[in-house]
Amino acid sequence: MSLKILNPKSDQMRQFQALAMNIAAGKGLQSVLKSNLGPRGTIKMLVGGAGDIKLTKDGNILLHEMQIQHPTATLIARAATAQDDITGDGTTSTILIIGEALKQSERFLLENVHPRVIADGIELGKNKAVEVLDNIKLAKDVTDKELLMSVARTSLRTKVHQKLADTLTEIVAEAILTIQRPGIPIDLFMVEIMTMQHRSDTDTKLIKGLVMDHGCRHPDMPKRLEKVHILTCNVSLEFEKSEVNAGMYYHNAEQREQMALAERSFTDQRVKQIIDLKRQVCKDGEGFIVLNQKGIDPVALDSLAKEGIMALRRAKRRNMERLTLACGGVAVNSTEDLTPEILGYAEEVYEHTLGEEKYTFIEGVKNPFSCTVLIKGPNAYTITQTKDAIRDGLRAVKNTIQDQGVIPGGGAFEIAAHHALMKYKDEVKGPQRLGVQVFADALLVIPKTLASNSGFDPHDTLIALQQENSEGHVVGLDLDTGEPFDPDAEGVYDNYRVKKQSLYLSSALVSQLLLVDEIIRAGKTS
Repeated sequence: MSLKILNPKSDQMRQFQALAMNIAAGKGLQSVLKSNLGPRGTIKMLVGGAGDIKLTKDGNILLHEMQIQHPTATLIARAATAQDDITGDGTTSTILIIGEALKQSERFLLENVHPRVIADGIELGKNKAVEVLDNIKLAKDVTDKELLMSVARTSLRTKVHQKLADTLTEIVAEAILTIQRPGIPIDLFMVEIMTMQHRSDTDTKLIKGLVMDHGCRHPDMPKRLEKVHILTCNVSLEFEKSEVNAGMYYHNAEQREQMALAERSFTDQRVKQIIDLKRQVCKDGEGFIVLNQKGIDPVALDSLAKEGIMALRRAKRRNMERLTLACGGVAVNSTEDLTPEILGYAEEVYEHTLGEEKYTFIEGVKNPFSCTVLIKGPNAYTITQTKDAIRDGLRAVKNTIQDQGVIPGGGAFEIAAHHALMKYKDEVKGPQRLGVQVFADALLVIPKTLASNSGFDPHDTLIALQQENSEGHVVGLDLDTGEPFDPDAEGVYDNYRVKKQSLYLSSALVSQLLLVDEIIRAGKTS
């Protein structure tokens, strides 16, 4: 039995090759997304296999749509998109910090510093940076609409052009304030996002009510009603076949007629109860609409149309849930004992026809806890881009309310954290201080990239920011002038949980990648 002696040089070489591969992946992803950071960032053109083209600067969309073959790059991309899934933002920033931390680690690894030492130092640096984040957090009145608009504006301007971002800012803030209920967590599903390929993207608007993507099923029904009483129900208003096989026999035409009338009487009775309720509650100039989750047959539709009742059938379940929150009232499953108390109310209900599509608008509700963002745009690409931006904006405003505060934006936190980490490095005994320096220098990639993408010299900008910070001022980068400014005074804010999640995710991933000593092909071979 022979014992194979491993060559220590080859072990060390394999470890360095694995590290070099991981570092190259981080630097590669960083170089791709670097130019997209901030409101002044450029955009990427994604070309699909079928020739379809998408223009975007949203890091989350880029990482989902890009074809990434490098295994380490795929791991980093998945981790960064998980950041977006959890907090709704910070994908590009996380990628940049990861790439820069790996780049800063490389110079120490070339000097034979063990990866474990750097990883331990990065963990110390992360803990200190989180402490700085807690100290720099600004406690604000999160019911203030202006504050929420500032947060939404900061987020949206990094996703879409400024004119559209400013249009969406008020829509997003108002939508969150509409659905917010004291003591109940905010449910973003109560904001219905409806799309209409019509006009331009800046015509997107918020409707404190509901927009449904179908209309009346009878030509004689009214197309517009005012001061409308709304009946929300889940009742079958159509003739239904029996659930068991049954044979009905008749001997003459009279018996057949009686059987047909008996079958209809069951549905007609329900329709009559609805008509009686309408006559009870409606005065002159008032309207009545029935929104039914189940079907309404032609005979029932005709009876309702003769009474001037607008009726929509096969309504989606989620619309029925939102309707009672938006308009009030109670959804009923039976027409027995209908009372005025179960009805909702809206100032106006009207049908809008666009080509072959019909939309029903329910507007002017009193105390809505649900609303609709109606996205308009000339083409599918614009609508998709606007929809993605609105989702990010809604998450940013929701995060602010949940965090009960904000973080100064424009790179202010990263500058403050770097300053604190460089002081903290002197307190750390042993080689772990190198890891603290790696993490501190990695955070500077955010203000440097913001300056570079805005056309300013990153080094001069960084020096000016650091000088202001050393004097005790919390300053960020003004992307219009390139000068330090007070983010709190200008209303440029970031989310606390986005920054915190980014710190935890980037430090954990960098530490894990640095400790990889060999990359092995896995899986069974044939």
